[in-house]
Amino acid sequence: MTIFADGVRGNLTKTLVRRFALDEGRLPQVYALGVKELWEVPQDRMAPGSVIHTMGFPLRLEEFGGGFIYALPEGRLSVGFVAGLDYRDPRFDPHAAFQRFKLHPLVRGLLADGQMVRYGAKALPEGGWHAVPRCHMPGALIAGDAAGLLNSMRLKGIHLAMRSGMYAAEAAFNAVRAGDPSETRLASYGELIDGGSIRSELYPVRNVHQSFGYGLPVGLAFSALSLVTGGWWFRDPLPARAGHARMRQIGAARRAADDPPAVDRRLTFDKATNVHHSGTSHGEDQPSHLLVHDTDLCRTRCLAEYQNPCTRFCPANVYEIIDATDGSDGKQLQINASNCVHCKTCDIMDPYQIIDWVPPEGGGGPRYEGM
Repeated sequence: MTIFADGVRGNLTKTLVRRFALDEGRLPQVYALGVKELWEVPQDRMAPGSVIHTMGFPLRLEEFGGGFIYALPEGRLSVGFVAGLDYRDPRFDPHAAFQRFKLHPLVRGLLADGQMVRYGAKALPEGGWHAVPRCHMPGALIAGDAAGLLNSMRLKGIHLAMRSGMYAAEAAFNAVRAGDPSETRLASYGELIDGGSIRSELYPVRNVHQSFGYGLPVGLAFSALSLVTGGWWFRDPLPARAGHARMRQIGAARRAADDPPAVDRRLTFDKATNVHHSGTSHGEDQPSHLLVHDTDLCRTRCLAEYQNPCTRFCPANVYEIIDATDGSDGKQLQINASNCVHCKTCDIMDPYQIIDWVPPEGGGGPRYEGM
């Protein structure tokens, strides 16, 4: 018996969901990307334990996300930005949005005379209760972020992952004691999730992220209303589409692309500099753990239809479109796999779904000390 807890968009869980149709009758999972820096600032800047959450800026009304600032002991600030991975403009860059967020006078003032010391990025499963797949199958259970157990209103899921692990352990123990690891026996895991604290927390916020698909004002109004109605609406569940399916082609962009923020390497940083501060390390001779199944599509159709959004949605400068090395006048995809911070955004947002993130051979990845 195996309990799968391979995290958000886990490659093993993704295979299981497809093989056993675990998402049949469920909404598609939608995600957000959190980009974060750890700063050292003067110790009297913010009292430890102080929390600031923001919404909107610098996003457009059709985009979902906001920032956070957590004051830690010893003059450290955890500063980050979460952007919904269901935006429509293929030119949107979550990392650039985070850099613009820091240019706000409030944030700039908090970071003045400080130093950025760590960087990281991680995807979050925000589809809510109606996007949670069936989490049991013959001889296996799914727990934590892999199952999409995250409160999308509060952006909290560690406690739900722990609780699901406890439920999975109980179901597995009872199945072993009975000598019956069948799917029928393991269905008790689903009953524990449905009848316990996980459902009671996730069900009232089941439509929150989906409501932001209608724009920021509607999403804010619905989120406030859900505190009274328990998430009910005339249409329940609210419809949803996978983030990559919502992305418009470049010709349908409704306004000009935003200019990238200026990089000064004191307050704002380019992706390569940030990757250095993530402590990411991979063996230079290991095979790429980013499997692009049709690189020819990247230099032709994707270039024409979307202008290669992988070069923007990746927060680690993994994907680049460069001049072809075969002497032709065309372009080609270059994959800087050693930069990868394992956020899995490429696996989620590639419009053609031809990228698979898998664990790197021999290990490696970011070292998130203090993050």
